Amino acid sequence: MINASINPATSVSQSRWHALAAQVLDGHHLDRDEARAVLDSPDEELLDLLAAAYRVRHRAFGNTVQLFFLMNAKSGLCPEDCGYCSQSKVSEAEIPKYNLLSAPKLLEAARMAAAQNSKTFCIVISARGPTQREMDAVCEIVPKIKQEHDLNICACLGLLTPEQAKRLADAGVDKVNHNLNTSSRYYAEICTTHTYDDRVATLAACREAGLSLCSGGIIGMGEELDDVVSMALELRELKVESIPLNFLNAIDGTPLERTSALTPRDCLRALAMMRLVNPTAEIRIAGGRELHLRSLQPLGLYPANSMFVGDYLTTKGQLPEADEAMIHDLGFVITKGSEAAEPPACLNEA
Repeated sequence: MINASINPATSVSQSRWHALAAQVLDGHHLDRDEARAVLDSPDEELLDLLAAAYRVRHRAFGNTVQLFFLMNAKSGLCPEDCGYCSQSKVSEAEIPKYNLLSAPKLLEAARMAAAQNSKTFCIVISARGPTQREMDAVCEIVPKIKQEHDLNICACLGLLTPEQAKRLADAGVDKVNHNLNTSSRYYAEICTTHTYDDRVATLAACREAGLSLCSGGIIGMGEELDDVVSMALELRELKVESIPLNFLNAIDGTPLERTSALTPRDCLRALAMMRLVNPTAEIRIAGGRELHLRSLQPLGLYPANSMFVGDYLTTKGQLPEADEAMIHDLGFVITKGSEAAEPPACLNEA
């Protein structure tokens, strides 16, 4: 069993995974074949792979874990046809549907996030992109949340123009979430109302506005392993600071309701690959972790250094108290700070 109290800098068995981790720590960038090999690795090497990924995680983040609180500020009513989403126009899932929540409700949700030791409060709306009224409301509430609860703010508002991205930055939004979701090759299989390039354009607009980028994806949607690798490499190319990795919750009533066939080991290998490809990025265990990682959830925090706490958009999550107990049992520490345990510039240290 991996022991979080052991200093990863001490001598370790130089298996192929520890050798690869040592190369990453020395500045090596995984190529496509190396990343694919991680996903293809056998079960008997899984703990060794996780220990190697943990060495890389520890260099950038130590034993800290950052918590994120997600608020579904507008539910359903989306004109897009994303096959994985219970809020899309093609979904028949029975979910709450409402327009943008009032300012008092968003402030109350922010209070709950702060009470649960979250570092970041994520405001999410279901939409192709925000209306003028929705932009006004978000830009008005963000300074109040930051003043009252000292939370970082992540906005997930759909496709954004450069002008909208700049306005969010001026209002005090710290980062924007806009997931690639999968590879460019596979994207048309899960959505036809907008393109992969549309998503990349939104990320470019946010970067130009000075916003940090939160972008990841979903595995288990029928894609090939090479698609997962392509997504990880593209996220590295985009220099994304925060990467949430979701595991498809195949909700009844959505086009992908019977698609996912993930095992807990698949999920752990994907997290390890994402860490080795993106060594200094914040890797977040996101939606579907309770469903797919199950009893192996704690092992996910060896490659990942953050997680959502509480509920997701239209599905329930694990109780926050259980998450905190899991983190403490691992010997890890919840942090609201943004600093790494060691500066990421040290990653190429021998």
